Amino acid sequence: MGAGHAHKLYRQGHSPVHDLPPHCKLAAVFCFVLVVVSTPREAMWAFGLYAALLAAVAAVARIPAGFLLKRLVVEVPFVAFALLMPFVVPGEQTTVLGLTVSVPGLWGAWNVLAKATLGVAASVLLASTTELRAVLLGLQRLKLPPLLVQIASFMIRYGDVVTDEMRRMAIARRSRGFEARGVRQWRVLAASAGALFIRSYERGERVHLAMVSRGYTGTMPVIDEVTAERTQWAYAATLPVLALAICLLGWTL
Repeated sequence: MGAGHAHKLYRQGHSPVHDLPPHCKLAAVFCFVLVVVSTPREAMWAFGLYAALLAAVAAVARIPAGFLLKRLVVEVPFVAFALLMPFVVPGEQTTVLGLTVSVPGLWGAWNVLAKATLGVAASVLLASTTELRAVLLGLQRLKLPPLLVQIASFMIRYGDVVTDEMRRMAIARRSRGFEARGVRQWRVLAASAGALFIRSYERGERVHLAMVSRGYTGTMPVIDEVTAERTQWAYAATLPVLALAICLLGWTL
């Protein structure tokens, strides 16, 4: 998979959560999200307990609350969608803060907000404690189709290449006195986008030819064999198992 690849969500640390094998963490987060989605929306107390579980994981991983909350901004589209639901979903009406809203819409908004927030928070915790390279190794260990793992690996690395190319082109435009102030500059930006696409495509071809010349046949060699002990699996299973117990109580109470 190559050298380690840092990303903005990752927070360097040596906590018990950081030290868990990546495939254990991936499986734990997937099972946790599955349990959260399966929880009845009427069991509002259950979602509070799920949040407490994630807060405990963040504490063990030494992830500050501010770091986590800033990265939950990615959830904004879900929040906007949920806020519209009480006004567009048909059904029984009620009054909240002087506004007439739909009762099914309120339940739907709560359902989307609660489950989406918990899912995003769990994903952010995973990304905060696991490097991208380790995530790819974990997916490989979990027997995800090799082609999908390769696509993800190339996408991550090639994203940095394209971003760096965009940065150089922006510097070149500014050095020539260009400033995007209005519609008249759109032509230049469109030309830059076209040039970026052509450069990226040509670079991709060169990289592929270089790989083929070095013996690439469609599969990547496994350099690091990631393994996990039973105790590590048990430690990682703590979160989804506790969440499952809460879910079962939510359906029975």
